[in-house]
Amino acid sequence: MAHHHHGTITAGPLREGEATRLSVTLALALLATVVEGVGGWLAHSLALLSDAGHMLADAGAIALSLIALRIGGRPADARRTYGYYRLEILAALLNGAVLIAIAVGIVVEAWQRLFHPHPVHVRAVVLLALVGIALNAAGMWLTHARDSSMNLRSTFLHLAGDLLNSVGVLASAAIIAWTGRLEADPIISFVIAGTIVWSAVRLCREAVDVLLEGMPAHLDFSEVNQALGAVPGVAAVHDLHVWTITSGLVALSCHIVVNCEGPDCRSHDEILTDARQVLRDKFRIEHTTIQFESESYQHDDVVH
Repeated sequence: MAHHHHGTITAGPLREGEATRLSVTLALALLATVVEGVGGWLAHSLALLSDAGHMLADAGAIALSLIALRIGGRPADARRTYGYYRLEILAALLNGAVLIAIAVGIVVEAWQRLFHPHPVHVRAVVLLALVGIALNAAGMWLTHARDSSMNLRSTFLHLAGDLLNSVGVLASAAIIAWTGRLEADPIISFVIAGTIVWSAVRLCREAVDVLLEGMPAHLDFSEVNQALGAVPGVAAVHDLHVWTITSGLVALSCHIVVNCEGPDCRSHDEILTDARQVLRDKFRIEHTTIQFESESYQHDDVVH
């Protein structure tokens, strides 16, 4: 039986469709970034510029998802045995750092504008915010699916957050139009900077979890341990490690002690097939390395 050591969990055509959707969504996000960025600059609206910053953040996150999809199918080479998966994680950290820098810039500028308000071209702001909302809605429609993957789901959430920001920009323009209070612009900018930091922290936290090789958040160590222990023919499980190679691709290694008494002794292959099946079906763990030991095998290292 051939061992597939790749995390391409879904079938080819499905992933291709997903990649196409994400590519179109990425194009829309970049278009929205440029339109709102240039427009915000010309209309003197910091809220619009902030919205463009958040849109850029989303574009970065979508690009990362695309890279992950593209890399997922690539064979590992001799030096980088996990393929180029870890590149995605480093890019996520970089992305997070850039976002925090953008957010800090917005906060500094907004603070100055609170005391020295800039006149804002309300009509232009309304028009551009509506364009932003339309592009976001299109992206959300593209990434909305009932049984969508983690990539599409996270993209949908990013865009939903951005849509709310664009609505905030509209609200600030309305307040300025009706009350003439120019402070509305920097105040909304503060709120948007907050959402950018939130996105960045989420990105970085996921990346750091992966780099620390921590137990994936959605899995319970003792449950995995018990499930393996329950496989017929397994006497004990030790040295169990579960970690993430890249978002959505989990790896596991462990030692299994087999008890073999009487005629109904199961072969290692049978036990291995069962163990892999359990891990795949119950925990979606694809990448497994299992070492077998007999009960008589003595450990040199007693540390378990």
